[in-house]
This record gives sequence, C-alpha cells and structure tokens, in this order.
Amino acid sequence: MLTNKSIAIVIACYNDAGTVQEMLKRIHASMREVTPNYEIIYVNDASPDNAEQVLNEAFLREPRLTVITHSRNFGSQNVFTSGILASQSEGVVLMDGDLQDPPEIIPKFVAKWLEGYDVVYGIRDRRQTSLFWQMAYKIFYRIYRAMSYVNVPLDAGDFSLMDRKVADTIAHMPERDRFLRGMRAWVGFKQTGIPYVRQERFSGQSTNTIWDNIRWAKKGIFSLTFMPLEWISYMAAFMVMVTAIAILFYIFAYFRYGAPSGFLTQLLLTLFIGGIQLLCLSVIAEYLGRIFVEVKQRPRFIVKSIIRHKDVSSTK
Repeated sequence: MLTNKSIAIVIACYNDAGTVQEMLKRIHASMREVTPNYEIIYVNDASPDNAEQVLNEAFLREPRLTVITHSRNFGSQNVFTSGILASQSEGVVLMDGDLQDPPEIIPKFVAKWLEGYDVVYGIRDRRQTSLFWQMAYKIFYRIYRAMSYVNVPLDAGDFSLMDRKVADTIAHMPERDRFLRGMRAWVGFKQTGIPYVRQERFSGQSTNTIWDNIRWAKKGIFSLTFMPLEWISYMAAFMVMVTAIAILFYIFAYFRYGAPSGFLTQLLLTLFIGGIQLLCLSVIAEYLGRIFVEVKQRPRFIVKSIIRHKDVSSTK
C-alpha cells in the first residue's frame, strides 16, 4: 500500500453503461496497491442508455459505490463538480466513464501526490485515434496555451488527482460556464503531469461531432482569456492605418491619373470591411452569451437522486 489516505474516484457517465463493470473491476485492481480507503462516485448525467439501471444494480454489489443521477444532461464539467461536492475523501480523482483514461494510471498519480504535489494531471502523450484528430488536439492545446493568461499545461485533460483543498476551491468557484482544466491551472498550487496513452472507447460510440469539438474549443478559449477582445482593438487599429494609406493613395491617384474607379474594387472592400465587423461582433457575442449565463445564477446541476453507503470511503 502506498498510503492510508482516503481517495474518491469521480466518474462522469454518459452513454457509458457498457463500461461500468469493466471500470469497477479495473479501479479495484488499481486501488489495491494504493490505499484501503477509497470511494467510487459515478455521476450519471441523464445518460440516454440504461446506465441508471446498470449503476443501481452495481450499487447493490459494491459497498464503495455512490451513484448520483442528474435530472438532465448538464455537461461533463458540472458532472465533475457534482462528484467533487459529494465526495468525502482527502484526494479526488476525475475521469471519464468511457475508459479512455486508464485507471491503471491512478497509482502514479497518488505517488506524485504523496511527494507533495497538490495536483497531478494526465498528459495525453499519444491518442489512439486518427492522425487528423491527433493533430487537431495538439494544435488546439498550443493555441489555447498561447492565448491564456495563466500557464496551462499542454495536452492535459480533466483526468487528474487533486488534493482536497484544490478540489474544494474549484468546486466552490461561482461560475456556471466551467472549464475545469483551465480553472485547475488558474488556482495554482504545486502541480505536475504524468504522460499516458489515451485509449479508444471501451464500449459504444462517441457522440461528439466536429462541431461539438469546435464548441468545446471555444468554451476553453473564451473561459480563460480575453485576448480575442484585444484582437478587436488590434484589427481596428490596423483598419485605421489601412484606411489612412488608402486615402493618401486615392488623393495621389486623383491628381496624377484621375479618380480611380471600379465596381469590383468597391465590392471587395465592402465585403472585407463587413466581414471584419461581423467577426468583431461574433467575438463580443461569445462573451456576452457567457455573461448572460452567469448573471442568471441558475444551479450548475440538479441532482435527481443520490444513493450511497454509510462511511463508504473506509469500507474494506
């Protein structure tokens, strides 16, 4: 055993009914070498498959298991927040329920935690997916890091272990539009990463489309940086300079060659300026939409039901 400290494993469940038994089996195998004090918290985010039934049946056999069911789908970031708030342990592990993040990495997380690190995150060194998606994710994380005003680790997802004080800090941050890996970087503390290979889904098909990934990328960028708003001022300054140069060129051309004309030139200039204006408005709209969500102060999630065993973290 590495420690007697208590650890909670919070698992986000959406379309993951087929992985529940394998997940529990592999978590138990991994935690046997870590600590006798651990709890497993499955958060069912209104999964459209039979996950609720599967989890309720597993609860009857698993004395360490807590099952939380949301009233509707609130998204993975609120799922993890829900699980953190329900956990009772000194350390909290976050992981998706599709087994792309292998439970066998948890002992490595715990070893670093015991060395004094408050956050240990998984670094997706390689992915078992197409070359296109491998490159797309690599590019996104580098753009995201360049745009962020905090030092965001490259290729690091939600899969991580956080000390209780870090998990509580993040869970009680008031924002509704949450991007946990960015919030995790923002809070600071002593952090390190463990590289691993992100695997294919164990069961079922991913529901994410290319548009879902684009929305996810926008969520990350607009949640942790105001650089797009700075770009608007840069573009405005650039357009002013271009306009000043164009006016001088027009005056020169007028006295030297006569007034230049051309319908196509005017059309292209109008479309270009209109495109710049629409781009600026779209950036402002992204931030305005997030302000709209925040000011309503609605609950981040609604728990339909929660079933748990007494003193689950100390069950042996």
